Amino acid sequence: MKLISVTSGKGGVGKTTVTCNLAMSLAAAGHRVLIFDGDIGMANVDIFFGVRAKKNIKDLLNGESIHDCMTKLVKNVDLLAGGSGLHELMSINAFERREVVQQIQSIHLNYDYVIIDTAPGLHDYVLHLNAVADQCVLLITQDPSSFADAYALIKTLNAKYKMTDFQVVCNLVKDENGAALFSRFADVVEKFLTLRLSYLGTINEDALLKKAQQMQRLIMRQGMNSEAQKQIHQISVKLIDSLDTQTPARQTVSARGLNSEENKGLGGIFFPASGHA
Repeated sequence: MKLISVTSGKGGVGKTTVTCNLAMSLAAAGHRVLIFDGDIGMANVDIFFGVRAKKNIKDLLNGESIHDCMTKLVKNVDLLAGGSGLHELMSINAFERREVVQQIQSIHLNYDYVIIDTAPGLHDYVLHLNAVADQCVLLITQDPSSFADAYALIKTLNAKYKMTDFQVVCNLVKDENGAALFSRFADVVEKFLTLRLSYLGTINEDALLKKAQQMQRLIMRQGMNSEAQKQIHQISVKLIDSLDTQTPARQTVSARGLNSEENKGLGGIFFPASGHA
């Protein structure tokens, strides 16, 4: 099972939309996907699938089975909702945390990929969710503030967790070549930081995608042959290839002392960002 974080330096760049559409693309290829909704303030993954999550992490912390806390979205795609429960997750004691991790370990074989929809910004827990992932997918747009905030996020992750590998998606691109947009961003980042940015792809803001977003629908479910659909599919294929050739899997969190078996994979999400059990 591989963990993929979808992140950004600022809100409004289409992070949840990309997360859900990537999950749909992977599921269509026969992969089993779990979405972990790690956005405390705007946890809305279920809405895009037309489903309402009845339980979330808070119920898991209150002793319910993890299987009961899962929400079935579509074939091959499940959701573990975060919501306000993430606040409680930050303050539970070591015994409670290990109990949760044991339950998490029990579902490892049920999924091929876990996609973490993070909150935007530089909160410790956002940084932690990115650090435990095998692959960090960073979204940028043509908005100059998106560049600045994405740079700040990368710089902080590099300084705090020694992360040096980021996959960049240029999202909602209009009237510009996405590869050129990536090159402009990479030139700035790699001039000041010793790390590697990889171009994962571009998603253009075509009319069908814009309509789907306004309706809070997923373009990968609409059966429309749009440019954005093709681009999302290409990104999912390239992402899988990057994970398959990743040797060994990145374990940046181990640099902060979280290198035991129980802390790897999805279980690593449930350890505090400070690195203390």
